[in-house]
Amino acid sequence: MNSALWVSKTGLSAQDMALRTISNNLANVGTVGFKKDRAVFEDLMYQINQQPGGQSSQDSTLPTGVQLGTGVRIAATQKQHTMGSLQTTERSLDLAIEGRGFFQIAMPDGSIGYTRTGSFSVDQDGQLVTSQGYTLEPVVNIPQDTVSLTIGADGTISANLAGQSAPTQVGNIQLTNFINAAGLESIGSNLYKETVASGAPQQTTPGQNGAGEVLQGVLEASNVSVVEEMVNMVATQRAYEMNARVVTTADQMLQYLAQNV
Repeated sequence: MNSALWVSKTGLSAQDMALRTISNNLANVGTVGFKKDRAVFEDLMYQINQQPGGQSSQDSTLPTGVQLGTGVRIAATQKQHTMGSLQTTERSLDLAIEGRGFFQIAMPDGSIGYTRTGSFSVDQDGQLVTSQGYTLEPVVNIPQDTVSLTIGADGTISANLAGQSAPTQVGNIQLTNFINAAGLESIGSNLYKETVASGAPQQTTPGQNGAGEVLQGVLEASNVSVVEEMVNMVATQRAYEMNARVVTTADQMLQYLAQNV
């Protein structure tokens, strides 16, 4: 069997996975706080027919040898944690992080999830929750007679209560940093989980220790660039077509051998 068929097969498979990554980016172009992925390729093992530096005679060595590649694969998909554009909503519980950091979310299983999506609401108990109903950590309780909320750049939450002239501090928002945010595990719903690769979470006050500041009445849009993804899609399509062309060429060579040998 022509080995070029198997090499091109790996190319088709890798480009298919790359296209899936691009399609997921484009599907989430309107998802608040979404971070795009990038497919990373690596070549597969090599068949060494002649070892570089091997003896070609008693007094000479091979300068390059003969090394035949066996194809390509997707080695990783990397999250690109660059800032998305900021969109003003003027809603008091819409928050964005200008800089590094994640909001901490209490998951149903008792673990902590992390997100860049700051679209919060108040539940029946007066606690700040995500659109899935998961509680923001540390827990913030909003008094029932609150007229308006003010959230400072440092995460301080102040409530203007009915019948009171001075605002009352009702809680603080804490952010979490990771030494390798790209190592976080994506679990859907705009949430991430800590992994060994991400490093331990480092909780901090917004605006301190490298963490970004909290902006009220603003949401962070997806960092997906439609133009960039369209260019990547065209390049992926052409690479797929070229690998498919290799399959066709190898098939024609085998057909010629079958008919003429």
